[in-house]
Amino acid sequence: MEPSDRPANSTSRLILLTGVTGYVGGRLLRAVLERGARVRCLARQPDRVRARFPATAMEVAAGDCLDPASLGPALAGVDTAYYLVHSMSGGGDFAEQDRVAARNFGQAAHVAGVRRIVYLGGLGSENDTGAPLSDHLRSRQETGALLRESGVPVIEFRASVILGSGSLSFEIIRALTERLPVMICPRWVATVAQPIAIEDVIAYLVAALDLPDDASSRVFQVGGAERVSYGGIMREYAHQRGLRRLLISVPVLTPHLSSLWLGLITPVYARIGRQLIEGMKNPTIVSDDAAMRAFSIRPLGLADAIRRALAFEDHESADTRWADALSASGRPASVHGARFGSRLIYTRVCEVPVPVELAFIPIRRIGGATGWYWGNWLWRARGAVDLLMGGVGLRRGRRDPERLVLGDTLDFWRVETIADGRRLRLAAEMKLPGRAWLDFEVTPAGAGRSTIRQTAVFDPIGLGGLLYWYALYPVHTVIFDRMLRAIVARAGVSAPHP
Repeated sequence: MEPSDRPANSTSRLILLTGVTGYVGGRLLRAVLERGARVRCLARQPDRVRARFPATAMEVAAGDCLDPASLGPALAGVDTAYYLVHSMSGGGDFAEQDRVAARNFGQAAHVAGVRRIVYLGGLGSENDTGAPLSDHLRSRQETGALLRESGVPVIEFRASVILGSGSLSFEIIRALTERLPVMICPRWVATVAQPIAIEDVIAYLVAALDLPDDASSRVFQVGGAERVSYGGIMREYAHQRGLRRLLISVPVLTPHLSSLWLGLITPVYARIGRQLIEGMKNPTIVSDDAAMRAFSIRPLGLADAIRRALAFEDHESADTRWADALSASGRPASVHGARFGSRLIYTRVCEVPVPVELAFIPIRRIGGATGWYWGNWLWRARGAVDLLMGGVGLRRGRRDPERLVLGDTLDFWRVETIADGRRLRLAAEMKLPGRAWLDFEVTPAGAGRSTIRQTAVFDPIGLGGLLYWYALYPVHTVIFDRMLRAIVARAGVSAPHP
């Protein structure tokens, strides 16, 4: 669409975003802000949004789609509202929660005089195979219908599999392909999809702002440049990673059994992945070219989408991940001691009664002459082993005892992220059968309190990497737990019990 076709004053209108702590919402927020729009975010925990996007010029309104009374103030004066809410990660009857949330939001938007709602749903049709839609896909499409019942015009995008660094679909594909040289494949692996890159999804959502003003609702089906089976997606991923993988199809592995198997291979997806696996029996292909006619966007093909996802997989500090999202029930997706794609993660959280800037001081001083707050002799022993293996050991220390900048060496780590006195991410440079990161993030918890989140991430290479992680897991949990306790004590309080 040419700039002259845009609605008048489109960048000066107030836009409301929901779901900004989620995978798509966080990326959409950045894209909308880049075009100079006025943005208000709806969040149950406003401090969490401000902490995640500390430098962005936006309003944050407290509200919950399950609490109708909280929505009116948030929607006041809003022109376009993006609805990116779902309850699947919250457990329980997610479909009923989605119904309640959509009705509440649609009614509140109608009362507030919102001009348009933009919603991201899912592709899928019972007519493609005769198989009924999965609970997940049915809920996604029912949500769009309930929003339309409010009387507010709705632009609904129905997307196929979304591929991008950190997306749940991509992480499932990566986990299966990385971990299983030989895959006994259920029937859904042959189901055809039209995978779309996250960049193209965001482009469509932003382009909805430029649609001409009218009072009609529209549904746009969006997918990538080609149709391919789930097996084809895994083969392309394996090709780009230089992996040899054998896929053997069997007719007896049902979606339910597949979901249990997925839970064994990737425990972090045990609940959420089960719903997605059930949906993989339904083809998700574009059967209507309305999006191609209404927008100038030409989506990437499968190879390019996977290539971009792999290129950006190490930028969690800049991009969003599905596991960071809060469901509509308000409960965070847990990644404690679990797998995230091919990665293994250990997370520990403590709350301290001091503001963020004080809680971060011992974190920014870590390493070098200060040491690692607990078990320094273990750190020195690990450094000695690293030297014997031809690594860098602890001899590099740190450049400055108080200040860290991007790229600084820190013993056998390197500073990968240092952000706004709230975030420190270290990438390991010692000899390892894989890649490792140590991440600290401090966020406000209200009333002068802060939350410190410490996360250790390991990306193993082969069986040796897995053996290394599990052999040292008991030692690492003790070291990281005691380290975090010491950091909390340095911040001025007694550490809580684990």
